[in-house]
Amino acid sequence: MQIEIKNISKNFKKKAVLRDITLTVEQGKCIGILGANGCGKSTLLSILAGVQPGNSGSFLCDGVDLLKDARKRAQLVGYVPQGTPLIEELTAWDNLLLWYDRAALKKELESGVLQLLGIGDFLKVPVSKMSGGMKKRLSIGCAMAKKPPILLLDEPTAALDLACKQHISEYLQHYKNSGGILLLTTHDVMELSLCDAWYIIRDGVLTPFQYDGDVGKLVESL
Repeated sequence: MQIEIKNISKNFKKKAVLRDITLTVEQGKCIGILGANGCGKSTLLSILAGVQPGNSGSFLCDGVDLLKDARKRAQLVGYVPQGTPLIEELTAWDNLLLWYDRAALKKELESGVLQLLGIGDFLKVPVSKMSGGMKKRLSIGCAMAKKPPILLLDEPTAALDLACKQHISEYLQHYKNSGGILLLTTHDVMELSLCDAWYIIRDGVLTPFQYDGDVGKLVESL
């Protein structure tokens, strides 16, 4: 499996936010998308997830354009936005039941993705009383309900403590090792180390970047 992002463009009024974004990602690879705030990183992921339309372009998986096939996209693509796509009044368990049937939910809590994410530790906690790390882990768990082979993450560990960052990074490494395709936006050094290739969006254009661990060089390039 591979995905091909071809000529994705997006304009807001007269401003071109994304200009012919093109990228190919192979199975078992993680791509990091970097750039200054407001450069279009989140817009790109939301277009690929079908949350908002682009002005042009395609998102191909084995020849199928996922931007035109919502059913196939729902089967193949998991999306974790920056915000919290959870119902605040409900517990973790009740939020998960919106995505999993009971048998699958119990199985995943015992030995699957939800166990790896440590969600069993806070099943009865309402979202409104969760820490940022709990919310993010739960969001990822919900996104993985259909076991999608493609996962889009918008700054998944932003503003979290080191323990939560480590927990999520370990799961993402497991997902990648299992053959999943990861596309994430990030500024986080721990997440950058997960990536097999890095790209920067500047003035709407996506260009490759060689990250060698030099954070100062990275900052200068943004």
